[in-house]
Amino acid sequence: MNKKLLLLAPAAIAIGLVSFFRPAKKTDFFQKDNELTAAEKKEGWVLLFDGKSIDNWRTYKNLPDNSWEIVNGQLHCKKDGVTQRADLVTKDQYASFEIELDWKVEKGANSGLLYHVLETQKSSYETGPEYQLIDDLGYAEKLEDWQKSGADYAMHPPSKIASNPVGQYNHTKLVVNGAHVEHWLNGVKVADFMAWTPEWEKLKTSGKWKDYPDYGKAKSGYIALQDHGGGIWFKNIKIKKL
Repeated sequence: MNKKLLLLAPAAIAIGLVSFFRPAKKTDFFQKDNELTAAEKKEGWVLLFDGKSIDNWRTYKNLPDNSWEIVNGQLHCKKDGVTQRADLVTKDQYASFEIELDWKVEKGANSGLLYHVLETQKSSYETGPEYQLIDDLGYAEKLEDWQKSGADYAMHPPSKIASNPVGQYNHTKLVVNGAHVEHWLNGVKVADFMAWTPEWEKLKTSGKWKDYPDYGKAKSGYIALQDHGGGIWFKNIKIKKL
């Protein structure tokens, strides 16, 4: 073996050991759940769920419920043992915003992220457009394309199925900037459309929403997490006004 290599080998080993045992920097680890970085705070992001309480939420129309619980830093809507169900809505209202969250479903579960919700009707979906959250593969009934994860429910189907299997978390980003709406799922833009255009009005009046005159009319409103029978989990819910 080359003598220079023999001399260099112990030094290389020593450097490797120092690197191995050096104190880890904060940046070596993933960001903790339900926390904002200093950069996010500076950009205007606000946590809607801190993993400990639902102080930023209440039930739709303040209805009684026993379906929502917090488990190990996750917001869970139960499937079983529930006698009173209600959607959760934010205490504040939003017009233009960007919201991000992580969600997962149990087998056969169905839920939604709704926005511009008003409390003028019996249910939140009668006024608020919905970003669909569902078990695409294990749902009991055959799904139309506009019912699949990432869809603008009953309006714009997702461009592709980008959801993860049951039990795995998905990352959703919903951007509402005036009339322009973007749906992102696991880093893929799955829907991009303009609200209140002639095309949008045609979709509304020719489909499921033809009998819901207040659907999608509001330019501002609450954000809602849907209780559609439970089986949905959320964490890392944050929002930024635009």
